[in-house]
Amino acid sequence: MSHSNYYDVTTWPVGNPSEDIGEVINSIIADIKDRQTATDENDGGKPGAVIYLPPGDYHLRTQVLIDISFLRIQGSGHGFTSSSIRFNVPKDEWAGLHELWPGGSRVIVDLPPGAAGDSTGAAFLIEREGSPRISSVEFSNFCIDGLHFIPDGSELPAENSYVNGKTGIYVASANDSFRINGMGFIYLENALTIHKADALSIHDNFIAECGSCIELRGWGQASKITDNLIGAGFKGHSIYAENHGGLLITANNIFPRGASSIHFDGVTRSSVSNNRLHSFYPGMVILAGNSSENLVATNHFLRDHEPWTPFLGVDNGRNDLFGLLRVSGNNNSVIGNHFSEVLDARGVRPTGAAPVIVRLVEGAGNFVSNNHVVALDVRAESSDSCFAAQVDALLTTGASDGLAVTTVLVESGSARNTILDSGNDAQVIADRRANAVRATPTISFEPEGAVRSGQTVEIPR
Repeated sequence: MSHSNYYDVTTWPVGNPSEDIGEVINSIIADIKDRQTATDENDGGKPGAVIYLPPGDYHLRTQVLIDISFLRIQGSGHGFTSSSIRFNVPKDEWAGLHELWPGGSRVIVDLPPGAAGDSTGAAFLIEREGSPRISSVEFSNFCIDGLHFIPDGSELPAENSYVNGKTGIYVASANDSFRINGMGFIYLENALTIHKADALSIHDNFIAECGSCIELRGWGQASKITDNLIGAGFKGHSIYAENHGGLLITANNIFPRGASSIHFDGVTRSSVSNNRLHSFYPGMVILAGNSSENLVATNHFLRDHEPWTPFLGVDNGRNDLFGLLRVSGNNNSVIGNHFSEVLDARGVRPTGAAPVIVRLVEGAGNFVSNNHVVALDVRAESSDSCFAAQVDALLTTGASDGLAVTTVLVESGSARNTILDSGNDAQVIADRRANAVRATPTISFEPEGAVRSGQTVEIPR
């Protein structure tokens, strides 16, 4: 049954959605505003609307401006497929590929590049001042594709630069109860940039091959980032948040190549739990700017080497003393995490250093307990096949030598911390007069008949 508050972009009489879906959606929003003028009519008045994008390719040449609440823009498929893999396949092989571009309900951002960090290159701009805050804007189940990256002045091919001045969704105004669910974002310099969020839900999206994936700017509270598949470029953040309280980051699978997996700046009383984090560089999780009273618990950290040929030699500019988890703040809890540091010792920087796992830089009262560190020295290999190289690296658990690491390093600027069972006495570097330390017990003998890691261990009875 048709309804006056349900719009299909392919049947709307204004504009051509294949040529410029921005013009079409702006016209629909203008119609909603013209029809829904009463603020209090029969205990209602402005129910908002749904805008539907059937599966298909829709070029966006006019920025969409959303300044109404209760608007849902939805499609029928997030359409993600790896453009990075395709662009790094020789062109003479493209004819044999099953598809070349993302699909589903796909918005192709054809706007001119915007300046770094501003809204001019955003496909969707949400902005409305005044009271109440704009509320309940939802994006669901379609793809936003930036199409191409551009040269950045380096020697990298343009399609590997992660730069194009394009943003998927940019929220400029204070907002409440926004939802971004089931979306696909690809080849955008910034997928999501959201200012002043309250009760925001970013859930079950595929956000990858973007310069930065999720950035929560300004300030915010009581929001969540859950069950997403995320992977940023080497210059940007997979998840970044500043001046937020009560932020929940849970059950995300964060892919490698982002300069950081999760970066907090001035974030308090928030939780990072049950995530799988994978990175090719140090600085995976950073609590900076006096981020305090946060819980980092039961996450799986994996740091290994870049195995894909096109990105060999690329890094985020940090050496292995930086720390996989770096803390500048007070009264944070780091509990029950698993760290896998699987490196070729010949590639550790500085040469001969012991990589640092947890580094407490500033603050006091941090609690680091029952974290398990596996550190292995492996011979790094590379491949022209992205998928095969990464899967092979992930599944290789054979015999390896141990890698010397510092599991916890407490700098002089951080004191009155408690470190329990997170490394043996030699692996925890801290002033025992200024911090409470209980080292993980070590095995002092090897039973007769036992053999080393990588083989079956049999202990005589």
